[in-house]
Amino acid sequence: MTRHKLNKNPVEGFSAGLIEDNDLYRWEVLIIGPPDTLYEGGVFKAHLTFPKDYPLRPPKMKFITDIWHPNVDKNGDVCISILHEPGEDKYGYEKPEERWLPIHTVETIMISVISMLADPNGDSPANVDAAKEWREDRHGAFKRKVARCVRKSQETAFE
Repeated sequence: MTRHKLNKNPVEGFSAGLIEDNDLYRWEVLIIGPPDTLYEGGVFKAHLTFPKDYPLRPPKMKFITDIWHPNVDKNGDVCISILHEPGEDKYGYEKPEERWLPIHTVETIMISVISMLADPNGDSPANVDAAKEWREDRHGAFKRKVARCVRKSQETAFE
C-alpha cells in the first residue's frame, strides 16, 4: 500500500502517511472519531508498524493519543482480530478468516479500527477496566472518560 494509492482513494475518517520518508515500515495515522459515537470529534493519532515480512504477517497498531476503549490496552496497543497473527486461534475464540490475511491493507485495517470505535467488543477486552465500565456504566463513567480523551485529542492533534 503506497501513500500515493491512499491519496487517490481516500477513506473517510482517517489519513495515513509515513512517519519518516525513508522508513516504509512505520506509518502514522490520524483517526477522526466516528459520527454518532462517544468518540465523535476526536482526532486520535496512532502508529502502524509493519513487520519485514508484511503482508504475510500483520502490523502492530498503537494509539499515541490517550484513548479509553475496551479493545485498546492502557499502553495504546490495539487488540482486534484483523491484527492477530494468521491461522487458528489457540483459544478458539476467533475464526481464521477474522484474523490477519495478506489481502488486508491500511484501508481495511482502518475501517476495522473505526468500526471498533463505534462498536467495541466487550467479550475480548484488552482494557478490562474500560470493558467493565462500558458494560456497567456506559452513559456515566465510561462516557466521561471518553469525553476527556476526545477533548485532549483535539488539543494535541496537530502537535
